[in-house]
Amino acid sequence: MTATLNETPRAERLHIGFFGKRNSGKSSLINGFTRQNVSIVSDVAGTTTDPVYKAMEIYPLGPCVIIDTAGFDDEGGLGESRVEKTRLAAEKTDVAVIVCADKEISRELKWYRYFQKKNTPVLMVINKSDILENVEEIAELIEQEIKQSPIIVSAKNNEDIEKVRHGLIALLPENYGERLITGTLVKENDVVLLVMPQDIQAPKGRLILPQVQTLRELLDKKCIVISVTTDKLTAALDVMKKMPKLIITDSQAFSYVYEKKPKESMLTSFSVLFAAYKGDLPYYAEGAKILDRLTPDSKVLIAECCTHAPLKEDIGREKLPRMLKKKAGNLSVDIVSGTDFPEDLSKYDLIIQCGACMFNRKYVMSRIERAKKQGIPMTNYGVAIAHLTGILSKITFTE
Repeated sequence: MTATLNETPRAERLHIGFFGKRNSGKSSLINGFTRQNVSIVSDVAGTTTDPVYKAMEIYPLGPCVIIDTAGFDDEGGLGESRVEKTRLAAEKTDVAVIVCADKEISRELKWYRYFQKKNTPVLMVINKSDILENVEEIAELIEQEIKQSPIIVSAKNNEDIEKVRHGLIALLPENYGERLITGTLVKENDVVLLVMPQDIQAPKGRLILPQVQTLRELLDKKCIVISVTTDKLTAALDVMKKMPKLIITDSQAFSYVYEKKPKESMLTSFSVLFAAYKGDLPYYAEGAKILDRLTPDSKVLIAECCTHAPLKEDIGREKLPRMLKKKAGNLSVDIVSGTDFPEDLSKYDLIIQCGACMFNRKYVMSRIERAKKQGIPMTNYGVAIAHLTGILSKITFTE
């Protein structure tokens, strides 16, 4: 995936998920909330099958992804598959809206508690106030159970929809959106050198997403940014009057850049930066130690987020497995991509996650939570490569 410098990638947007039973009016509520026809509306239960993801700007929330999901009461073989997709959408959700439309709220409360365990803020909404005769009774039941007053709306008549917007604003943490890729490593007027290999994996005429996002953040910080390909590193350093405070490169160029860099310059990689930005860097660094204990009998899971067609010298499918086998012998390596991530991780000795530029932090943390719960060590591409090449202790992490 690529992005231009003036657009917010989907993974960086606030993900707002709408959940509820079939025919509770989720799609109508979304259309009213966004003031657009985002979702198909029908009186037929189960109209929404796969989750619908719509990127848009919503004032004053900013860049968002609105997620319309299948009813979590769907039934049958196909229904179970739809509910599973709804669970996957829940793992990506930063703020959840649970829509109620009848007095039976046991399923809604079950999902409310699910989001609570994941520290996901939840807004409870009672829809169809135009036809429900027992709205106040439902509201009282909800308030008794969760100690939170629900918002009452009629999506059909577009009544009180603005209350949903205000409710979501109130739920957002004060520091939401303030995480930085480069943390406090650099500030205004610091010189930063980006060393970016343009090999077969780089999209022709474009930069990959982590490079784009990092570059944009450095420009916003008013840093002095110089970008070169790997073969021009020495030439760039020769013409620079002031040595860079920080050099950021691709993980697979770690060793070469480390050998050439000035002693006073810090070195890191896009993948290492994203390990902290999207995941749990201390957990990844601890997990990297397992690389020294792998044997030919070990089993490793490599998890990519991209679903691109495999290319020659692909880092996840070719380079990392080759490095692992050179280190530990002919061990077993499984590779998954996109949202394919096993529920049961018990057969693995280590998980190596990519930089996850395509996923939001909420989803990456759900993977980490699953690994921690099952006691499986986890690291990421950049941290693993730095460890395997013997320079992890010399890499700069975000402060």
